[in-house]
Amino acid sequence: MLAALRWAVFVIAAFALNFPLISTLITSFKSDSEIAENPSLIIEAPTLENFRKVFVIADRFDITHYLINSVIAATLGSVLAIALAFPAAYAIIRFGVGRRWLLPAVTNLRAIPLIIFAIPIYLIYQRLSLLDTRFGLSLILCLVNLPLVLVLLANAVRDLPLEIEEAARVDGAGTIPLLRHIVLPLSTPVIASSLILAFIYSWNEFLFGLMLTTQSAVPITVGASFFFAASGGGVQWGTAAAVMILSILPPLLLSLFAYRYIGRSLTAGAVKG
Repeated sequence: MLAALRWAVFVIAAFALNFPLISTLITSFKSDSEIAENPSLIIEAPTLENFRKVFVIADRFDITHYLINSVIAATLGSVLAIALAFPAAYAIIRFGVGRRWLLPAVTNLRAIPLIIFAIPIYLIYQRLSLLDTRFGLSLILCLVNLPLVLVLLANAVRDLPLEIEEAARVDGAGTIPLLRHIVLPLSTPVIASSLILAFIYSWNEFLFGLMLTTQSAVPITVGASFFFAASGGGVQWGTAAAVMILSILPPLLLSLFAYRYIGRSLTAGAVKG
């Protein structure tokens, strides 16, 4: 009885929290006439017409271009964040470089509203000709995710057995070989988790995508908002819902595929004694 009650509470909570997503998904499979006549969550005549329409109006709304921009920028930004944070985390934990001020300062940056940095970043990008470029968007996504990734990797390095590194140094291993052959393999689970989380956060970033891109490098989070202007006439709720579903599909599938792996690696650490 208690187990059934727990499952009931879980199902109700999951439905309530995901109701906007569920409603949008169901709407995307309804025709315009059914949306007007049947606002319930029941689909009487499922159709893929709304998804077809999204790609038909590619001359006015190129969703494929926006998706490619997001994939490239989110991937490159996440990889850059890992590449910068991993050696920094090792230096902070093992050598004490900036342990008292650097790590807390970087961590606290995550709590500051990003809009504070909007004007100076825009002026810097304008001076460096990085506006509306995929590399420029990737770079700012890297900086946005750097505090989170640095904290995760610093905790991972802290959990590694120091004895393994000391044994490698006794055998003559320098810092670079030690990082490459010992620390990096042992930290792989947390690095993978950090990479996935950084990708998801990068994909969902809207502010800098709106501010720093205009056409060539527009991400899907910003591009999706262009649909209402490109569709013409009244609001096509079914097609709009299809756009929303396509825009969240990559990070949604990634998170569903990797959620157990992320949770296990973040809570258990990279090494189990």
